[in-house]
Amino acid sequence: MTSENETLRWPTNLDRAAINQRLINARTVAERDGMTEVARLLANIENETPAHIAKGVMAALDWLEGKSELRAYTLQLEMVALNLKNLK
Repeated sequence: MTSENETLRWPTNLDRAAINQRLINARTVAERDGMTEVARLLANIENETPAHIAKGVMAALDWLEGKSELRAYTLQLEMVALNLKNLK
């Protein structure tokens, strides 16, 4: 199965709790793997306003752009980005 098909299965109805959990996991991985800039952008983000969360996620994605070796990680944040509209 190609990565293009994988995107079709992404959940686009994550609620705030699910989004927060994914952000916490993303931060933990960033800290563990030495992505200090991404970890900084995601620091305590789960407690922020929807606008601040969107800004942090998009900034992290900008930092990850062009880093093909981090594609699997980037996909996780892209999934969060697709669900930002569900934040309340």
